Amino acid sequence: MDLRELRYLVAVADARHVGRAAGQLFISQPSLSYALKKLERELGVTLLRRHPRGVDLTEAGQDVVAQARLALQAAQRVRDAAARHAPLAARRLRVGYQASGAGSLAARLRAAFEAGNPGIVVEPRGCEWAREADALREGTVDVAIVWQPADLTGLASMPLAEEPRVIGLAAAHPLAQRTRLAITDVRDEPLVRTRSAPRDWTAWWAVDPRPDGSRPRWGPADDDLARLLDHVAAGRGAIIVPRTSGEYFSHPGISWIPLTGVEPLRIDLAWHPDHSNPAVDAYVRTARRLRGTGTARSTGKTGTG
Repeated sequence: MDLRELRYLVAVADARHVGRAAGQLFISQPSLSYALKKLERELGVTLLRRHPRGVDLTEAGQDVVAQARLALQAAQRVRDAAARHAPLAARRLRVGYQASGAGSLAARLRAAFEAGNPGIVVEPRGCEWAREADALREGTVDVAIVWQPADLTGLASMPLAEEPRVIGLAAAHPLAQRTRLAITDVRDEPLVRTRSAPRDWTAWWAVDPRPDGSRPRWGPADDDLARLLDHVAAGRGAIIVPRTSGEYFSHPGISWIPLTGVEPLRIDLAWHPDHSNPAVDAYVRTARRLRGTGTARSTGKTGTG
């Protein structure tokens, strides 16, 4: 048993789905499944009850996950203490992201960064809905992959990628077999939504108002993505996400259909201009090289990337 296995278990417990957790961890689903089964063999108990819609924790799994969270928190405190005294070669870089982040680009960016900076440990950290910039300001992450729209005032940033949007519908929905849909085609579909995201962020994702002046209908609200997807699969509403989220969060009960007539998602890389971690500069340089574009822009003070 190691911390990596415990981190995997907690991710699956939160997502309630091995495939979705694998996407959030940027690993393959078979690798995650193997690690979980290995952990169950080591502990001698069944932790997860698998079913067609995902997984549930067994009674043993609930107890183990509770202790795993404590162990991971304790390990993080150990790393924090060491980082205060460590040289650059042993430093960490905490990368904040939401849902699928920048999709495969984020995975390529991490691989390129780690190849060029083998002494720096990259720690992906999931952020709450539309809170990536807040995590930067609060100091809980060092760089963030930010979904727009977002307020980046006072932060340095650079454009990272653009993604078309897709809409998720229940597989049995009459429109689920279409190869593409216009936003006007789904004007009567209720949209599931998060409770905690800022209102303007939610409105942008819902395309509110619509080109014809109509307003979206609202369906179930929840801050847990797994439960939102369950609502969609059950036909209680639709969901609009970037294309890579549809790829990462595959669900047997959901069809993902390209959405036309709406602007794409813009993804930025952001960091605090007053940071003192050289790993941030190295990460920004790697992102700029990988993206193959010009200089970073800043919405506030000029960054040092």
